[in-house]
Amino acid sequence: MIRRGLLAWISRVVVLLVLLCCAISVLYMLACTPKGNEEQLGLPRANGPTGKEGYQAALQEWEEQHRNYISSLKRQIAQLKEELQERSEQLRNAQYHASDAAGLGPEPGAPEKTQADLLAFLHAQVDKAEVHAGVKLATEYAAVPFDSFTLQKVYQLETGLTRHPEEKPVRKDKRDELVEAIESALETLNSPAENSPNQHPYTVSDFIEGIYRTEKDKGTLYELTFKGDHKHEFRRLVLFRPFGPIMKVKKEKLNMANTLINIIVPLARRVDKFRQFMQNFRETCIQQDGRIHLTVVYFGKEEMNEVKGILENTSRAANFRNFTFIQLNGEFSRGKGLDVGARFWKGSNVLLFFCDVDIHFTSEFLNTCRLNTQPGKKVFYPVLFSQYNPGIIYGHHDAVPPLEQQLVIKKETGFWRDFGFGMTCQYRSDFINIGGFDLDIKGWGGEDVHLYRKYLHSNLIVVRTPVRGLFHLWHEKRCVDELTPEQYKMCMQSKAMNEASHGQLGMLVFRHEIEAHLRKQKQKSSSKKT
Repeated sequence: MIRRGLLAWISRVVVLLVLLCCAISVLYMLACTPKGNEEQLGLPRANGPTGKEGYQAALQEWEEQHRNYISSLKRQIAQLKEELQERSEQLRNAQYHASDAAGLGPEPGAPEKTQADLLAFLHAQVDKAEVHAGVKLATEYAAVPFDSFTLQKVYQLETGLTRHPEEKPVRKDKRDELVEAIESALETLNSPAENSPNQHPYTVSDFIEGIYRTEKDKGTLYELTFKGDHKHEFRRLVLFRPFGPIMKVKKEKLNMANTLINIIVPLARRVDKFRQFMQNFRETCIQQDGRIHLTVVYFGKEEMNEVKGILENTSRAANFRNFTFIQLNGEFSRGKGLDVGARFWKGSNVLLFFCDVDIHFTSEFLNTCRLNTQPGKKVFYPVLFSQYNPGIIYGHHDAVPPLEQQLVIKKETGFWRDFGFGMTCQYRSDFINIGGFDLDIKGWGGEDVHLYRKYLHSNLIVVRTPVRGLFHLWHEKRCVDELTPEQYKMCMQSKAMNEASHGQLGMLVFRHEIEAHLRKQKQKSSSKKT
């Protein structure tokens, strides 16, 4: 009896102790719970003023937010899947039609590319196409140049004997290709995701110019420039067609309002040409552009005072102070003059334009120069339009029109000087880092090709394209005996190319035969009359 009573008493005590411990634990937890920031937690305390109702309301709000977020993600995933399936189908159709046209059917049992493989392939094509970085090239002939275009004209290098350096895109595939690129760019610029609320809708009239090139094993790269919202602002879109649907690669907003160009001109004598150059400089650079510094590097002292006088007169008449005059002794060396002029600049990193005294350029070209250069990434090597001998083109000197009327891009008036690399736009930092010109080269020619090759061997992107606002004015070329055999050959080739077109030179070569034919025709007609 006693034992049973003792056991019952002990069990009650144990139960009471357990209950007491639980109560103490609960009280300890409630006392030690940190208050925190109820707004951050988003849930009310159980013993707070809202109680269970607050918990339920907060949980319902969280569930609603998560449901909306998941629905949004599902919609985006569905759109991406739909777009990817559409592009995959287009690519498969293109491959099927290509193989069908070649007489090859689809391989039986060949597994289809997965969507991940397709995306990886397209991105690999973009990476190989020099969109984000340059590719090292062995020679200057390995570079693939760009062609440029506006809404009306295409400016192309490969003309042959039938095509023109400037022409309307006659071929339907070429016309449709460029129209599609412009429309794709406008669609991107006007999409709600890309636009700010106050931005005006972009139209075809906002398109300024574009450049494009096709690499046979990769695709076609387009760089399209549109007017910006303010003066000196532009919008650029980079698009890529990897032998399939066109892809948006990059969109940039470019502000060139503060981009100064330092035009460097090496010179020795040639006062008349310099006077003509300064007339164009005053109209284009001072009156129209206003963001130019001129550096003239003069060799020797002969006629130096005349050149300085022209500079000072322009400075006074146009209130222009942004010029530097550097005088060097010794024989003329174009490479040395440009190198000295580039290194003489002491300001911040500046955009350089290496120019000659017989070059005529427009304000549109200066913007093109700015848009196609980027420090540490991109240098610009424009292909200029070289003027033929006006005395041959227009028959005799009395019929030669004013210079402004001569600057027309036609097969009969000139040619794209695609063998010349002397006119170039590049930032001073890139010029210094690449090592500048080879100063061992003396006289005419060679220094520009040497610098161009150095850029091709680097990882910088070299933009090579014909431009409509850069002209080489005709002048008589003399190839002196002091040149090396290679320089003399280059000089003579340049001299022959400068005179006239293929057809015009042929007329000069065969003029005796033509005159004899005309005499015979005249005799026949006179004999018939008698």
